[in-house]
Amino acid sequence: MDLIRIDDPEDPRIAGYRNIRERDLVGRQGLFISEGKVVLDVLLSAEAFQPRSLLILENRVAGLAETLAHVPDDVPVYVAAGPVLDAIAGFHMHRGILALGQRRAPLTAAELLASLPDRALVLVLSGISNHDNVGSIFRNAAAFGADAVFLDSECCDPLYRKSIRVSVGGVLKVPFARFDRDEEFLLALKEHGFRGLALSPHGAHDIRTLKRPDRAALFLGTEGEGLPPALLAAMDTIRIPIAAGFDSLNVAAASAIALHRLSEAVTSA
Repeated sequence: MDLIRIDDPEDPRIAGYRNIRERDLVGRQGLFISEGKVVLDVLLSAEAFQPRSLLILENRVAGLAETLAHVPDDVPVYVAAGPVLDAIAGFHMHRGILALGQRRAPLTAAELLASLPDRALVLVLSGISNHDNVGSIFRNAAAFGADAVFLDSECCDPLYRKSIRVSVGGVLKVPFARFDRDEEFLLALKEHGFRGLALSPHGAHDIRTLKRPDRAALFLGTEGEGLPPALLAAMDTIRIPIAAGFDSLNVAAASAIALHRLSEAVTSA
């Protein structure tokens, strides 16, 4: 593998990395930025994603020999000194390991539903617009073996750089798809045999007493407002008991507890 030296921050070959924060706001036309060795390792092994190029701080290259050995031959690996890398990104990149990635062929919600196993656990996110929360939920989904994540049109982009970073690559491991209309998606879930479980501080059923259905769809709502009343009315509601006098858990923390309770992928290792 040949390393390609970059000495000019304006070099057109690394245009996809330039002014990262500004590009985060306007989008990358189907591409995304990943950061750090752990996420890079996930990207290089992911079936649904592929790297387009890498940009690495020169003093990190030696320690990445094993990882770089897995980079496809047609993927360019650019190397730059610290000041050049910072000038490209528009701020100090202390991790020094970047990759420009692409999703191969996004699945529709219907396609993803049809691909799931007979016994499956999925998450359904409603109106969650905080990138930290979305990233944390994907991390939890990966850790507890969720089969898929579905996001409504109000949720933020899971492939936003911060979401990928917070998820520690979970966004690249757990299949996901978007849907537009709650009513149509609820109907599709029922047609595929899923039982909807709406997580709410005021849920009717204690999650500790819940018997896991073969196909479970765990619905999570945004901070503060929670799930829309129409969704709550359309399915079983469950709660995580907490101390008296306190309102609720953060949605990411609540997802971890609920997934641990519902998951069959937890091991003793």
